[in-house]
Amino acid sequence: METSLDNLKAWIGRSERVHDQIGATPAKALNATLDYPAMHVETGTALPPLWHWLYFLPLHQQSDVGPDGHAKRGGFLPPVPLPRRMWAGSQFEFRSPVRVGDAGERTSTITDVSVKEGRTGKLVFVKVRHELRCNGSADPAIVEFHDIVYRDAKRPTDVEPPPQRAEAGAAWQREIVPDDVLLFRYSALTFNGHRIHYDRKYVTEVEGYPGLIVHGPLIATLLMDVVRRNAPDADVATFRFKAVRPTFDLNPFRVNGQLQEDGKTIKLRAQDHEGWLTMDAVATLR
Repeated sequence: METSLDNLKAWIGRSERVHDQIGATPAKALNATLDYPAMHVETGTALPPLWHWLYFLPLHQQSDVGPDGHAKRGGFLPPVPLPRRMWAGSQFEFRSPVRVGDAGERTSTITDVSVKEGRTGKLVFVKVRHELRCNGSADPAIVEFHDIVYRDAKRPTDVEPPPQRAEAGAAWQREIVPDDVLLFRYSALTFNGHRIHYDRKYVTEVEGYPGLIVHGPLIATLLMDVVRRNAPDADVATFRFKAVRPTFDLNPFRVNGQLQEDGKTIKLRAQDHEGWLTMDAVATLR
């Protein structure tokens, strides 16, 4: 692994640029998927925070897709020799609105590759910086850091980290039923072929999880949707989230939010049906 890691570090600094048109249909479809009241979308409509994930999708050829549904290792992301890949967290700066009709450009750069020893073996972390610009602007509308973690295959002797109890009480709460249709619709909207989200036989027999895994970005989007529902005029400046524990489709889960006394900080969290913390997040307002 040490030799492999040295090779993987050669990917630091690599970048790619993708262009996309910010269309109305993906925004309408996500609004319906989140079960929000009908949204009027037209040219000039500002996207809610995180909805830029509907664009700049990874359009890999079918022949380039690996056995887990992701693109085969290599290319822009380093070929990490570990089978399980998860979205560990992200940090965002929302500097200016992204609007329907905009001509978008996203520049992605690998900023770090590191290895750690976890309870279940080696972990490789890859950090990617995304900058989204609109209509030829020199200044990015959104700056995002994306943390990806790669893990060994699950073994019967693995000991998972102890769960954390979610804080009790929140002013804003919503229960989510993560059925197969919700997971399918979000996978389709984001062109995410990762089989852990829709292939029960694969996720249980190959990766060793008890059920389908709810997308980390979907949970993060649902947390921001709590803000949208309860503070519709909030102007979010920054947002960060960390995935703490997988969420499975076997039971409903809850997303919660609480505006703090300073009037600018919103603490957000997701918890499973047993009250264990699954995602921890903070948004700040302008």
